[in-house]
Amino acid sequence: MATVSQLNNFPCKTFLTTAHHHKFTSSSKPSILPPNSINPIQNSIRKSQFLTQKSIRARPFFQVRATDDDEWGPDKEGEEPVVTETSGVAVAEEEKPKEVAEIESLKKALVDSFYGTDRGLKATSETRAEIVELITQLEAKNPTPAPTEALPLLNGKWILAYTSFPGLFPLLSRGQLPLVKVEEISQTIDAESLTVQNSVQFSGPLASSSISTNAKFEVRSPKRVQIKFQEGIIGTPQLTDSIVLPENVEFLGQKIDLTPIKGLLSSVQDTASSVAKTISSRPPLKFSLSNSNAESWLLTTYLDEELRISRGDAGSVFVLIKEGSALLTA
Repeated sequence: MATVSQLNNFPCKTFLTTAHHHKFTSSSKPSILPPNSINPIQNSIRKSQFLTQKSIRARPFFQVRATDDDEWGPDKEGEEPVVTETSGVAVAEEEKPKEVAEIESLKKALVDSFYGTDRGLKATSETRAEIVELITQLEAKNPTPAPTEALPLLNGKWILAYTSFPGLFPLLSRGQLPLVKVEEISQTIDAESLTVQNSVQFSGPLASSSISTNAKFEVRSPKRVQIKFQEGIIGTPQLTDSIVLPENVEFLGQKIDLTPIKGLLSSVQDTASSVAKTISSRPPLKFSLSNSNAESWLLTTYLDEELRISRGDAGSVFVLIKEGSALLTA
């Protein structure tokens, strides 16, 4: 781009403003011009001097502008001038990847803080305070300000990683019983039919089963949905073909040896296998949920492709991770 200093280096001719007056006397050399042509020549000289002085006083000005063509070449006819972006746009583009990195760091720290809490059941007050702080920071950086308008992101199966909802603690505490384990708590959202299914899967040495609820939801605001539960389902127990018991279990702080029980169970293995096939073929048990307590609302305060944070009407918080996400193995 041409600068003012470069423009000053342009070669230019200097116009002399001092007029040289010539006197034509008889002692001068005879002119080769006719005598009557002297006055017109002098008038022409004066006129030239006047034009020269005028041109010097009205100095031309240079207008410098940016262009993406050769800086010495002429502008192409009909071409729009190139407008350079302001530094503010460049700064915004630099800040965007930085914010994404901060979100990823916060997500990892949040998931790491769940370690040893058993989905919130065993979380200490100090751990809960740390989790609340990380959740608040993520909510402030929510990349989806209107989650209910981004239903494809909500769609799919979400695994519960943490909750402060006391209503789930009795259910989670069942996993503290000997030989019983809560394998998974999930929520499956179908954005097309506007349905939600909450499911809890249990497992034990003899069988595995599940309890779930089906509900419809209505969008009430860009972040809030109203949920109305319709039915509950108790899944048919899936008995195992072979009964597998651990060597011992811990109950009330005491280790109980299960070796004698394993010997007794081996004698009824064939009977258990036939019973398992019979029971597993039964349909699940369904029951209606039509009372006034079968409604609630849910506010989604953070949503991206793999993490969702929601708050319930009781002030509780739910952190869920999308099925298949790497955060589940973090």
